[in-house]
Amino acid sequence: MSSSEARRVVVVTGANEGIGYHVMLSLLESGYRVAGLDVNGENLRPLQETNANRARYYECDVTSDDDVESAIDAVRDQWGKIDVLVNNAAIFDFDLFEDQTIADTRREFEVNYFGYVRTIRAVLPHMKARGEGIIHNVSSGVGLVGHPGLSGYASTKGAVEALTRSLRLELQNENVSCTLMHPPATNTRSAAELDYPAFAVSDPEDVGRKLADKIESTGPVVTADWQTKIGLSLVRRIPYLVKKGTERFVDEGERATEQSN
Repeated sequence: MSSSEARRVVVVTGANEGIGYHVMLSLLESGYRVAGLDVNGENLRPLQETNANRARYYECDVTSDDDVESAIDAVRDQWGKIDVLVNNAAIFDFDLFEDQTIADTRREFEVNYFGYVRTIRAVLPHMKARGEGIIHNVSSGVGLVGHPGLSGYASTKGAVEALTRSLRLELQNENVSCTLMHPPATNTRSAAELDYPAFAVSDPEDVGRKLADKIESTGPVVTADWQTKIGLSLVRRIPYLVKKGTERFVDEGERATEQSN
């Protein structure tokens, strides 16, 4: 990495664990200056202590306008600019649609969709004024093809897909890029609830490293690897693969409903 690249500043939301943490860790190892935003800083504070000049943790709830604005302002005060934003913070409630509440879905949208909107609104004027910037919005294949038990989460990711494509069109005459960043199914703490077989999920460290390697990518869709790219293409073209791969969640949900009755 050149000296100019080493000075580049990246903000990662949802950075305390999983993919976000390993994206941040890999970027630090590559010489970037990285600010991690999260409601929990258990894993981020040690990174700040051991990388005093290049790592910062900001406690930030992306459902709060004030938190987001304060955190982004603090990063700019610290390093003078923000070159790249990685919107990664996300939650999900795993349950069949009829068993989820409106409050559950609203919460998912507040974090997974409006959280992205808030951080983009906070950084975009700065990026446009500087005449450069990259916004990566981490999406998910479920936003393209759906998933039983994840109707709320899938809906938020579908909304992120539409938001990103629309914003990319608006910014086509600016030197600011907005991309969809697609990891593969990953064995994060929250995803463990889905209990997919080990061969079907990737290690968060490996995924984080691969995405960090593509942090400067400005194409419309950034995938972790070619396998993810092919997988997304296949499930969109062959819906049977989604039905076959997720039918157990429907069966389990129906059995749970029968038992509760």
